[in-house]
Amino acid sequence: MATGAAANGDASFDARDVVAVGIVALAVAMGIGRFAFTPLMPLMMRDGSIDAATGAKWAAANYVGYLVGSLVAGRLGRHSLRNLQWALLGVAASTLSIAFVTTPVAGATLRFAAGVFSAWVLILGSSWCLMQLSRTGDGRRGTWIYTGVGIGIAVAGLLAWIGGRQPAWLLWLELGLLAFGGAGYVIRAVPHAPAERLVTVARVPAHEKRWHAGLVLCYAAFGFGYIVPATFLPTLARAQIDDPLIFGLVWPMFGLASVASLAIAARSVPTAPRRRVWAVAQAIMAVGTGMPALDQHLGSLAVGAVLVGGTFMITTMAGLQLARDLAPTNPTPLLARMTAGFAVGQIAGPVLVGLVGTQASRGWNGVTLTSIAAAALLLLSAGWLWRSDRSPIASPR
Repeated sequence: MATGAAANGDASFDARDVVAVGIVALAVAMGIGRFAFTPLMPLMMRDGSIDAATGAKWAAANYVGYLVGSLVAGRLGRHSLRNLQWALLGVAASTLSIAFVTTPVAGATLRFAAGVFSAWVLILGSSWCLMQLSRTGDGRRGTWIYTGVGIGIAVAGLLAWIGGRQPAWLLWLELGLLAFGGAGYVIRAVPHAPAERLVTVARVPAHEKRWHAGLVLCYAAFGFGYIVPATFLPTLARAQIDDPLIFGLVWPMFGLASVASLAIAARSVPTAPRRRVWAVAQAIMAVGTGMPALDQHLGSLAVGAVLVGGTFMITTMAGLQLARDLAPTNPTPLLARMTAGFAVGQIAGPVLVGLVGTQASRGWNGVTLTSIAAAALLLLSAGWLWRSDRSPIASPR
């Protein structure tokens, strides 16, 4: 993949290969390492390998791991590509090992590890790919790397749907092998990239720090907002009909909507201000997030999956690319802070569901109340993004 040496000693990479590496890396880390548990949790409950309480603990362990990984990732930037490759192998190993878990503690530990490695891949992979594309003058292609998340979600969801009558442990094994294949591709595609040089970053002015803090808070609202449907949609769908070939379709729809929306955005709004794109996507997500509070029938859940899935990666893409514009010489620290905010938000969602409880009182339970709170936060943050015209970026692309 390396086609030569740049004047500064860094390897020069073809833009298409950089995009391919980003797509595969994010598909493995996010679609499998982060989100494979969502469609497999109801199947594991069906098999009796976990119960709802254990599933909630495993999900929480993954969220905490994602937070820890995002806090540590800022220290890994000097050898970002090498650490990216190791993190992908970690995602694959922790995924495959779930197939052989015999205790709840072991499963929670592996889900924690998968969360750490997934955060590293998202932050290091985004930083490296966006910087490489910027060097080649192909920054607009950066949108395409985030289709990897939706592709990974769709692949994992389709595997769980097609193989829904297999034992869940066998599906974990298959996903782990698939993740190892993706990690092997990335390692072979960029085998000899040199270490990145450390960059001296100028002191950030006070008004830009406030803008950075606003971005982190909006990204935290995003994490809180998407997590209820991302965690509970397949389980809510299973409560309506206990056939994996039917309820299992909800999660692939989430992933395919993500890919389709990013492809449309890449072609139709490449020059739109990223904060405006983010604001619109976050507002639409608010509607999808609020669907479980309005109606939990299968059709409504499918609409929610499309709305949240269709905006999930646009929000991710716009937010992380905006961070790249704010810190062009070294985006990793800001990306890490935003991802940490996202992780805190996604931890808060299931915690609030658990505190309220799953038993309905006057038609309300933890899922419905948290959905309402999440939709409100998403709308508030979307309004702030839309109205914030005083950006330190003169002309974001």
